[in-house]
Amino acid sequence: MFTGIIEAVGTLTALTPKGKDISVTVESGKLDLSDVKLGDSIATNGVCLTVVALTGSGYVADLSLETLQRTAFASYKPGQKVNLEKAMLPTTRFGGHMVSGHVDHVAEIVERTQTGRAIEFWVKVPSHLAKYIAEKGSVAVDGISLTVNAVRGDEFKLTIVPHTALETTMESFKPGRKVNLEVDVIARYLERLMLGEKAAAQSSQVSMDLLARSGFLR
Repeated sequence: MFTGIIEAVGTLTALTPKGKDISVTVESGKLDLSDVKLGDSIATNGVCLTVVALTGSGYVADLSLETLQRTAFASYKPGQKVNLEKAMLPTTRFGGHMVSGHVDHVAEIVERTQTGRAIEFWVKVPSHLAKYIAEKGSVAVDGISLTVNAVRGDEFKLTIVPHTALETTMESFKPGRKVNLEVDVIARYLERLMLGEKAAAQSSQVSMDLLARSGFLR
């Protein structure tokens, strides 16, 4: 489990094919690895990866075919900058929101606008995920815990303050960039819970009829 508060920006130095999977080597920059051991988790651009080797200046992790299909890692090349966060501790200050590191899908930056010292981004999500995005709700974009400031259909707006831009990879984001998206885990569980006993017999879908029968609509 993570908070979405990025601790360092690292660099992918190698992506090595392993059959249908790949192995990645990450130069971890200023991330403190003194307390990291084999088997620990590090969110790498929002993807929860297990450390399988320590290199002295970073770590090595394996990515499965499922991870490659769900994330933007399939398009990454050596030199790619990535946001890094170690798994949270019970004593960690909870500055972001609950981030599992289990990416839902790839989204796309479609607009970038400078507004004062802040940068505004519009992000387009796959249509089946739009229902989980709410104004003033939380999302994780490339592992960064962010607040949704507006929604329009299958797009949502982010307002990035200078500190966030400088401490993450977001300063380099431009229209067309693919990003890893994780919606709020509470929204996913709420949808599943509303199905009740029907969850075992059908796929998870929220309809207006279901909302009405569950007492959410009058």
